[in-house]
Amino acid sequence: MNSTVETRMSIRALISAVLLIATAMLSASVAAQTANGPVGLAYQFSHSVNDSPSFTPDGNEMVFISVVAGKEQLFRMRLDGTRQVQLTRDDADHEDPAWSPDGKHIAFVWMANGIEQVQLMNVDGGGVEPLTPSDVKTIHPNWAPDGKSLAYCTDDDLKPPKKNPAEIYSIDLGSRKITKLIEGGVNTYPAWSPDGKKIAFRRMIGETNSEVFIANADGSDARNLTNDPAFDGWPAWSPDGTKIAFASNRRSSYEIYVMNPDGSGVRKVANNEGRATAPQWTKDGKSIFFPICKKVDFSFDCQIYAVKLDAFTK
Repeated sequence: MNSTVETRMSIRALISAVLLIATAMLSASVAAQTANGPVGLAYQFSHSVNDSPSFTPDGNEMVFISVVAGKEQLFRMRLDGTRQVQLTRDDADHEDPAWSPDGKHIAFVWMANGIEQVQLMNVDGGGVEPLTPSDVKTIHPNWAPDGKSLAYCTDDDLKPPKKNPAEIYSIDLGSRKITKLIEGGVNTYPAWSPDGKKIAFRRMIGETNSEVFIANADGSDARNLTNDPAFDGWPAWSPDGTKIAFASNRRSSYEIYVMNPDGSGVRKVANNEGRATAPQWTKDGKSIFFPICKKVDFSFDCQIYAVKLDAFTK
């Protein structure tokens, strides 16, 4: 055997030996990491749901939903996060709270035993009384600016995910007379303009398209404001009546937008992750609050967010 062949064989033997040693060292390292490292992945176990803020006339407090022991209960709290008080404690769900213009009452939807009923209570949680018939499922109460009547709608989710026809009504709180305002199709989320002359609402166009409409206070002259193939809805008027906030998934996820009352000048309020819906203006018109719901690990969270509209202005 010549020297060249012997040299090559020696090099191959050396390489083989080095590889064996490296493999053994790597196996030992992996074993050590497995023994001393984590044995699993942490995930979020506890979750909370806070939703649907509505503000006092002076803008210092809000009423909102928080889930307690699996039930949607109503709380009130100052906007600085202090003085949180639980208002409802019964074995029912309580949705869509709306603080009255005079600050004395809160309208909400009471849901239990197959009943969905708009009810009224004092701001301390007492004096609860029903407003709408118990045999008609009613949701989304919204106060007229003078506080003398409420707009609401019938439930459009009786057989989800398919929508069913829903009408918008108003109820006079003095006489308890109920008047149908808007019918024909799926009409929900009524919202009075600050001067009481208009009403914005959501209307389904087909099975997958929803638009923000506006009509006169008596329901006449309804017209489409958003005209977008996406799902637009949840309208809310600014306190001065110059803007309407709404939620839309026109950019994939649901986000909050504002527009002029004629549908022009649409602008996104902020980027967000999760499902943002149901915007509400603060009484000074400088901020918009809204819930964002997200899937987190094996459950979901809903929290209330706020955007200061003048945050980037000088």
